[in-house]
Amino acid sequence: MKAIILSAGRGSRLLPLTETKPKCLLEVSGKSVLRHQLSALDKAGLDHATVVTGFLPDLVEEDIGKWDGRMSVSTLFNPFFQVADNLASCWMARETMEGGFLLLNGDTLVSQPIVDRVVAADDWSVSVTVDRKEDYDADDMKVTLDGERLMAIGKRLPPEQTNAESIGFLKFDADGAALFRHTVEEMLRTQEGISAWFLKAIDALAKSGETIGTCSIEGMSWSELDTLEDWNRIKKISADLIE
Repeated sequence: MKAIILSAGRGSRLLPLTETKPKCLLEVSGKSVLRHQLSALDKAGLDHATVVTGFLPDLVEEDIGKWDGRMSVSTLFNPFFQVADNLASCWMARETMEGGFLLLNGDTLVSQPIVDRVVAADDWSVSVTVDRKEDYDADDMKVTLDGERLMAIGKRLPPEQTNAESIGFLKFDADGAALFRHTVEEMLRTQEGISAWFLKAIDALAKSGETIGTCSIEGMSWSELDTLEDWNRIKKISADLIE
């Protein structure tokens, strides 16, 4: 199995920490977020990871050069990272989606048990990893569920339609990968595509009647890395996130 990690962004909400490095290179316990992600994927048995770069790509490539795991790692540069959102990064990596893959946001730090659970999940052609909590804020990528099936996903879902949140970690089998790739290609042809998140493609698939499943990791340790508040939280719970 292979993975795609979307690490093109700078992380402007983390300034000044990201003044001279992308947020995927912020260090937790002496190692970058990116290499923690690679380590977790490697331990879960993946064969290859493609890292989509953008902001200061040479620094990301230098950090990957320190990788000494079993899993092979390559990079793809997204030259549109300053003007496009991560749907464009998926478009850049579309040729690597053949046969199925895992897709992980470069700012999502997950514990090893989460990676193991996602890798083992095989109930759906497309599976979105979700967590649940009591309240959801405007920045959460909220989801509407019918049992374990995802019906809608987006930050603007109203509270009465919100059942969980996406953590930015997905699994696709070969059929799901083909569906996703086609949808990404079609969306990039529209005026709105350049500013779209890749999860908008998942929302479009769900609303078109395609079956999109979920994998719940409720009670397990993970964190996004968007703000300084997130960064402070990660430092406090790093022992739970990193083996």
